[in-house]
Amino acid sequence: MREKKLKEIEAIAAAIREIVIPGMKPKELIEAVRARHPEASKKEVARAAFLAVIHSAEFTPDDTQALHDMAMDTRDVDQA
Repeated sequence: MREKKLKEIEAIAAAIREIVIPGMKPKELIEAVRARHPEASKKEVARAAFLAVIHSAEFTPDDTQALHDMAMDTRDVDQA
């Protein structure tokens, strides 16, 4: 169960890295992610956003701050 959930979060994180653009609002990100992963909860999207930050820090440090800000904002948005 835990391994399956991690794979889902990793897939959502990969989608976030493809979708996110500078200036994107958290609600827009959640909607875009849910278009690809309709079963994803807000909590899963927030976790995946933080995972995307962690992974991007290793490879693209310039994008890390933007992803971090998006993850923090996503965590605080009411679930739609």
